[in-house]
Amino acid sequence: MSRSRRILACAAAAVSSPPRLPRAPPLPSTSRARLFSPSSLAHEMAEEGRSVGEEEPRGKRPAAELRLFDTRTKAAVPFRPRVEGKVAMYVCGVTPYDYSHVGHARAYVAFDVLFRYLKYLGYEVNYVRNFTDIDDKIIKRANEAGEDALSLSSRFIDEFHRDMYELQCLPPTHEPRVTKHIEQIIDLITKIMDNGKAYTIEGDVYFSVDNFPDYLSLSGRKVDQNRPGTRVAVDARKRNPADFALWKSAKEGEPSWESPWGRGRPGWHIECSAMSAHYLGNIFDIHGGGKDLIFPHHENELAQSQAAYPESEVKCWMHNGFVNKDGQKMAKADKNFFTIRDIISLYHPMALRLFLMRTHYRSDVNHSDTALQFASGRLYYIYQTLHDGEETVSLYGEHKLENSIPADDQKLIEENRSNFLEKMSDDLHTTAALDHLMVPLRAINNNLSDLKAFATKARTPEKETITEAAAAATEKTRRLYPSSGCLAE
Repeated sequence: MSRSRRILACAAAAVSSPPRLPRAPPLPSTSRARLFSPSSLAHEMAEEGRSVGEEEPRGKRPAAELRLFDTRTKAAVPFRPRVEGKVAMYVCGVTPYDYSHVGHARAYVAFDVLFRYLKYLGYEVNYVRNFTDIDDKIIKRANEAGEDALSLSSRFIDEFHRDMYELQCLPPTHEPRVTKHIEQIIDLITKIMDNGKAYTIEGDVYFSVDNFPDYLSLSGRKVDQNRPGTRVAVDARKRNPADFALWKSAKEGEPSWESPWGRGRPGWHIECSAMSAHYLGNIFDIHGGGKDLIFPHHENELAQSQAAYPESEVKCWMHNGFVNKDGQKMAKADKNFFTIRDIISLYHPMALRLFLMRTHYRSDVNHSDTALQFASGRLYYIYQTLHDGEETVSLYGEHKLENSIPADDQKLIEENRSNFLEKMSDDLHTTAALDHLMVPLRAINNNLSDLKAFATKARTPEKETITEAAAAATEKTRRLYPSSGCLAE
């Protein structure tokens, strides 16, 4: 069965059924039901010398200046990559000790849209997303389950990959794991210590915030806002309560590695400084994650990196909003979350993706069955319209679209493309881009309705004109939105 028919069947089931009922079984396949099927799109793009997820030839679209909101400057600024034509991007990944929840989907769909759109604009993107595969939570869960910590984290990494596949998130260029980069982490800590920015206590290594004057420059917080125990461990041995661990001495029953300070394991923040530098260098373009990571994680990353190498710089810090349930951030620690698996057992995965994208990535999303129902209905309408367009037009043979598209329809297609690029280049305004998608879809439906009036008549110039208009709108819309991340392939 083609992906498009599966999407249509499942979206239809979600629209017509109560929110908590399972999805209906897929409808039977048809030979031409292939819209947005990865295999068919890949074949068509291969004929043009491109691959799925790759940008369209630059000459086919108008230029658009991309502006992205930078957390550090608190402003949307023109995006200027360090190396022309190339983008280096790091996004903080999951701590894999359980199934991923909808808040994780929020982050990785948002940055998948960015990844795809950058590729669509013609950039070569080096996208790094890590796994924190050793952590206090992983160790605790493994001990409770009587399982090896690294075995548990590896298992949930596999489950995370399955969720990302369902949500049609493209795989990053690199997915480094902490446990595979212990050498780089130890080297970075050593450099920080050599520069007088860290100290050791009984096998533990702490970063000294007092020795780094620019601390809190990312978040804009004040020192007196850092209450002991608020995501920074309380330890009376520390010189300053805000000092944070770079290396933790070994404890019985925990995984550990040899280091100049004795056996132990990395602290939470140091891993991303080490791995981003390893794969992207000390200066790179984009660092992303949820807004809960601004402090302390990204603040501490910035401090570590610059304490070791003062030239270290991230050109643009990007942060996505939360998914809220009952007015509170969805989080495992608060036990108020739905896993991705929970949602896609009730709705099609693309309905979840669309639900998340209908809110701008920097804003919080309020989870509700009503919103998911709306996304399912909208999903059904989008795919049904495009499928019907391609199915109907295919009955009339091949068309030379460039030569016979009516002027009004050509104008609509061009305006839709320009509007799409304008909205997406305005800090990835997916909400507006998806809303404007309704314009070409209505035009397609109007042309299809007109074609039905000619169903029993012989081919005429008027019938040819309507067919060309429907074909052009279907084809251009079908290519524009998936390749830039707003729909699945």
